[in-house]
Amino acid sequence: MSSGMKHLHQRIRDDIEAKIMSGEWPPGHRIPFEHELMTEYGCSRMTVNKVLSTLAANGLITRRRRAGTVVAEPSSQQAVLQIQDFALEAARAGIDYHFKILHRAVEPIDAAAAQRIGLPAGTKMLCLSTLHIMDDVPQAFEQRLINLATVPEAGEEPFTEDPPGTWLLRRVPWTDAEHIVRAVNADGTMAKRLRIQSGTACLVLERRTWQAGAFVTEARITYPGDRHQLVGRFSPVA
Repeated sequence: MSSGMKHLHQRIRDDIEAKIMSGEWPPGHRIPFEHELMTEYGCSRMTVNKVLSTLAANGLITRRRRAGTVVAEPSSQQAVLQIQDFALEAARAGIDYHFKILHRAVEPIDAAAAQRIGLPAGTKMLCLSTLHIMDDVPQAFEQRLINLATVPEAGEEPFTEDPPGTWLLRRVPWTDAEHIVRAVNADGTMAKRLRIQSGTACLVLERRTWQAGAFVTEARITYPGDRHQLVGRFSPVA
């Protein structure tokens, strides 16, 4: 491939990725057909096909022979460890669910957070603290960072209908995720939030996601140990 073709290949890829990452093209949105992209960029079918193949391999788009190519739907089933959907579980159990945003601000991240997510200390993120409540009993306390460079529309989102995690999953496809689970004893502040005794054993789930190498979000969710279990379903591979 000539240097000019390489440059055009990257330009087409960058343009499509930018529209997906910004939310302009949400999950399920149809990507222009190959002949449409060929006309728009004045390039060969081979160049367009290579771009789409790369995006599909990175999990950003789904190619279907007859239905066309669409922005990939985010799926928690792609992860070995299933992320709890509080609203869905409550609906299935016939109990009430609501959430409270306790803190919301755009703040610079400290050195510890920077090391976890691989970005410079001082990078500004949308910082959220959310309390998840079922039948008036707190079930989990969530601390979340959202990268506004990757998801700029989150800066204006009020999160009145969906909690931040659900809102992100419905709008921003991710290609890579990391889970860390650890046990802690609740300090006085956490015990008050979750209505448990200080020192009670809790589970902390840390989850970080990326989209084609760009950091999307980090969630640190604390559960009272007797109110939650983490379940992973998987199959052996050769």
